[in-house]
Amino acid sequence: MGKYTDPQFFVSWISSLWQHFVGVVTNTDTLIEVAVIIVALLMAYLIAHPLKKRLQRVLDALTWRDSVPGRLVNVFLPLFLFLFAILLLWVGSETLAGYKLPTALVDTAARLLTAWLIIRLSTAMLKDSTWARLLSFAAWLIAALHILNLLIPVINLLDQLAIDLGGVRISMLLLIKGVIVFAVLLKLASSASSLLEKRILSFEELTPSVQVLLSKALKITLLAVAVIVALSSLGINLSAFAFIGGAIGVGVGFGLQKVVSNLVSGVILLLDRSIKPGDVIAIGSTYGRIQSLGARYVSVATRDRTEYLIPNEDLITTQVINWSFSDKLVRLKIIVGVSYESDIHEVMRLMVETATNIPRVLANPKPVCQLKNFGDSSVDMELRIWITDPENGISNVSSAVRIALWDVFKEHGIEIPYPQRDVHIYEQKE
Repeated sequence: MGKYTDPQFFVSWISSLWQHFVGVVTNTDTLIEVAVIIVALLMAYLIAHPLKKRLQRVLDALTWRDSVPGRLVNVFLPLFLFLFAILLLWVGSETLAGYKLPTALVDTAARLLTAWLIIRLSTAMLKDSTWARLLSFAAWLIAALHILNLLIPVINLLDQLAIDLGGVRISMLLLIKGVIVFAVLLKLASSASSLLEKRILSFEELTPSVQVLLSKALKITLLAVAVIVALSSLGINLSAFAFIGGAIGVGVGFGLQKVVSNLVSGVILLLDRSIKPGDVIAIGSTYGRIQSLGARYVSVATRDRTEYLIPNEDLITTQVINWSFSDKLVRLKIIVGVSYESDIHEVMRLMVETATNIPRVLANPKPVCQLKNFGDSSVDMELRIWITDPENGISNVSSAVRIALWDVFKEHGIEIPYPQRDVHIYEQKE
């Protein structure tokens, strides 16, 4: 590797490359080939551009454009330019050969475009456009180096650019292989975990908590296996990471204790099934429905579409009201004060009858009204009602019952009194 760190080596290499370039571009035969390539590309654009527009309009008017043949045509349309360019380049090559002129540059351009066309068609069926572009670029780069007879020299050069770390030789070639292997294996592990997660979620016999636990465990396991396989495939001795593992353990013990606490709390929540997706909970001032259980937090969506991310540790260490822990049957209490002049028996009958007519209030268990207290200004009545859908809100059904009671009391002349005070005035005798 010593010569690659010598500035004189790079100066002489660039100088020789420049001399070769000048010799090539000043050669008449080379200029003719360059002209043929430019003309072929220009003619391909003039032919393919209007044809592509016309075919696109025809395709948009067809009803089968969303079918498999329609998608294939959509994939092929952007490649018309390359197809016509390849055909015209081969025509130009045959023409030059007929006049006994060299065709190496034209043939190379045609082969490069052909490789690109085949690779693009091969990767066009991938759903992930980012991965399709990355695979297309990597495959075409390898094909281009092979066509230019530079693949072996480039591999040797990358292998020679290496350093030794603790007795381990790390080269640029090894790093590139590692990145590729890691990317492919992690993508495969992620795709496999997604498929398995969908499969697990389809098992209705499993509770939501067990489904989430299994899917998370499978994902972590597959990712860990992918990392281990990638390191092993590169010839890296995993025992060398023992010291790193110890350092990571110390870091976890000090700097990442909150993160680890949340991870452990998340596993406990999944195992004891105290909360699960779909439950309606209240913690502190937050009331809402659990959307998902994560490794670090629980997502709780409120009725006003605000989503709170609550750390798992808070759900373990603080009091949580789970409105649907064992079942979704919830009792609500509504306090109403009426005048002392009212017929209490009539008031109780009207309150029960009114609550029964509210759509979300259950008829069984039926509403119950009790006299709770003789207040300073009113007789305090407590109406107890039951609902079975707390995820649809609690305050809204309480409000609906209060509005209905207001209307009924107005209709029957039942007064909801203001606070009253008796004022006694004593006249002082002189």
